[in-house]
Amino acid sequence: MNYQKELTFAIEAVRKAGKLCREVQHKLVSADSMEKKDRSPVTIADLGSQAIVTLSLQRDFPGEMLVGEEDSTPLRENAELKERVHLLLAQFIDPINDATLYEAIDFGNQDPNGTARFWTLDPIDGTKGFLRGEQYAVALALIEQGQVVLGVLGCPNLPLSYQHLEKGEGCLLYAVRGEGCWMEPLDGGERIPVKVDGFTNPAEARFCESIEKEHASHEVHEQISRVMGIHRPPFRIDSQCKYAAVARGDASIYFRLPRSSSYREKIWDHAAGVVVLEEAGGKVTDFRGFPLDFSCGKKLENNIGLVATNGALHDLTLKAISEVVHLT
Repeated sequence: MNYQKELTFAIEAVRKAGKLCREVQHKLVSADSMEKKDRSPVTIADLGSQAIVTLSLQRDFPGEMLVGEEDSTPLRENAELKERVHLLLAQFIDPINDATLYEAIDFGNQDPNGTARFWTLDPIDGTKGFLRGEQYAVALALIEQGQVVLGVLGCPNLPLSYQHLEKGEGCLLYAVRGEGCWMEPLDGGERIPVKVDGFTNPAEARFCESIEKEHASHEVHEQISRVMGIHRPPFRIDSQCKYAAVARGDASIYFRLPRSSSYREKIWDHAAGVVVLEEAGGKVTDFRGFPLDFSCGKKLENNIGLVATNGALHDLTLKAISEVVHLT
């Protein structure tokens, strides 16, 4: 298998980070914290997750670049928060000092070179889902010369099967370019191949979108689905778990049109999900049908909107979009 060492590192790092995040969500997120709009639990989990992945990367692939979302400022400014992160990390790794913690988190503050090899991480994708006690993901991907070649999605709350909830929740989906997509329990266990559904008739399909209306235009999504003849209600779910949902057939289509025409997506919000879905047999483009371009830095500067499908419905989805959305 290509990238075997890289995949082994990425699976274990995301597994450990996912367990850390699950620990925080179960113990620190409560009705009281949500009522007070206390974001400290997600800050603790975010920074702890990024520290774990970074330290693992520096051990297994010293000298390689990581482009992450977080920095250590909240810990440098809040001693109590810093100590809580230390206590949390001590459950998963050997103790580290403050300087090592800061350096590990800040290591992700690098600007990628589009022609180079680098990793990109979202330590918690779907912070509002995390705070609601719902869906979120730890997303790690490897990019080479602007192409995503490997991705791992850790989804601590995602059921292993919506048809068989008794199987439990918490899963890892991962893929290497050209070698298919696989899923296994977050806590370890048998891996199974993952494939998109085979729907070719939009009337049988279900589309996926963000829960939060401010993240994407639900109204435009609804217009697109009407044009396509989709009758089933949308599957609303946070984070890159939407890619996982389409990859394994929980939904057939995921589209996302930001409310601002000037907005450009961050690479860490999509890289892992893209390769997971494509290796499951799906297709991902922007609203104009262009492939996502990961060679432009931290943002998808050359892309507008996002369409991810089971492949069979992709052209029909793009046609419907062109009838509803007028892109400049």
